[in-house]
Amino acid sequence: MPTTDITTREIPQEAFDWYDEYAHGIIDRREFMRRLSALTLLGFSMTTLTSALLPNYALAEQVSFNDDAIKASYTLFDSPKGHGQGRGYLVTPTQISSPIAAVLVVHENRGLNPYIEDVARRVAKQGYIAFAPDALYPLGGYPGNDDAGRQLQASMDRSKIEEDFIAAAQFIRMHPQANGKLGAVGFCFGGYIVNMLAAVIPEQLNAAVPFYGTPAAASLQANIKGPLLLHFAELDKRVNAAWPDYQTQLAKLKVPYQAHIYAGVNHGFHNDSTGRYNQAAAELAWQRTLDFFQQELQR
Repeated sequence: MPTTDITTREIPQEAFDWYDEYAHGIIDRREFMRRLSALTLLGFSMTTLTSALLPNYALAEQVSFNDDAIKASYTLFDSPKGHGQGRGYLVTPTQISSPIAAVLVVHENRGLNPYIEDVARRVAKQGYIAFAPDALYPLGGYPGNDDAGRQLQASMDRSKIEEDFIAAAQFIRMHPQANGKLGAVGFCFGGYIVNMLAAVIPEQLNAAVPFYGTPAAASLQANIKGPLLLHFAELDKRVNAAWPDYQTQLAKLKVPYQAHIYAGVNHGFHNDSTGRYNQAAAELAWQRTLDFFQQELQR
């Protein structure tokens, strides 16, 4: 498992902020690289900078797809209000003696990459049916690199993507080995999707865990029932700007929620394939997530 080394810690915070802007389409790759090149005047090599900021998915495997405790496959589901049909990564415990809860795992804004597939395997290892849809399936699926994946997802009709995830949630909730209880965990764009699901299928979603995700549209928030467990990165100014109003709305609606802001970490701190990863914060947030799922899905 990767850890943040001293070289990564010495990289100026601006570089991580630029990566966040680049990853979310605020600046393009040319501008991102131009800004990084300015840091070479401070003694950083471009190799050091890009290896710290860009993902290396070889680092992200915590649970092997060959693990005997799980079995993984890809499966299709119907999405009549979305793109007609979707596909996702389905991971279940090898031994299921009685119906168990299902958990939807939602990727960032670049499709179903190896990090998210590994998160699905981690969830299944804990005794859940895990399902990680790929929003890019209508365009051929995750293309194997984040730049192309990001461009593909940005080209798609967002409302249809949302409908695909709603359909995926309903699909996995009705899995033959599921007990009807549904959790969801998502990261970045996936965090937004989890917040959206909490607002559009509040009766079906029993436990919602958005990692650094923006809220659902204000017009939908009155429908939220919870419970929610929200994770934020202290240095993530873009996402955190929306939290005060969202918190006020949740309190007004008396929605049960827990929110944690992890000190000194960046957006994406759970993603162990990049230098934004912070092991201590990621492990604490993940343990809180598992405890929350156990509380809400296994009682």
